[in-house]
Amino acid sequence: MGQGSFPRYRGSVKVHVANHPLITHKLTVLRDENTNSPTFRQLTEELVMLLAYEATREVKTVPQKIKTPVAETTGAVLAKPRPVVVPILRAGLGMLEGMTRLIPTAEVGFLGMVRDEVTLQASTYANRLPEDLRGRQCYVLDPMLATGGTLIAAFNYLIERGAQDITAITILAAPEGIKTVQDAFASSDFPITIVTGALDEKLNEKGYIVPGLGDAGDRLYGVV
Repeated sequence: MGQGSFPRYRGSVKVHVANHPLITHKLTVLRDENTNSPTFRQLTEELVMLLAYEATREVKTVPQKIKTPVAETTGAVLAKPRPVVVPILRAGLGMLEGMTRLIPTAEVGFLGMVRDEVTLQASTYANRLPEDLRGRQCYVLDPMLATGGTLIAAFNYLIERGAQDITAITILAAPEGIKTVQDAFASSDFPITIVTGALDEKLNEKGYIVPGLGDAGDRLYGVV
């Protein structure tokens, strides 16, 4: 399915496919089954930095006066409260370094989520997040948007705790997963953005993205 074959907006969900030659190049190497884990981790970090640049276009800033060696001027710095970066365990951890390199002052939380391989439904088994997320911009990290269940559960979890708006960063996405997320929030006015490196063809019968890149967690850290 092509990138223009589904609506970019539905309800409150905005989707951005980051179409850039460097992203395509790095994704090609990442997909290759012969790419080893150390190279896979390095490429993931580099890809996330590129995707995070797109994802943070609407990060909140406030004006700040400074003095350069030449003159006084007014610039901008990140607003408080600080953004919260939320990797989904375990594969999302491989994206954290790239994100925090771009926003080193962001606070980091964690969500442990697991997908039932039969029902494909996601459930939360652990979290390390501030109880109160009111006024916070949240950036969710998960390499693969496949069925959409994990992101929907994560979004709802953050919304319940008062998050102001949410941006998810994924390396790959499937059309079925995008549609599922959009349908889940079709009647909501909560601002959600999904930034992904590529929109792939489809899901297979096991819920894996095709052509995809396999199991991101296994390729990042090895099979456990």
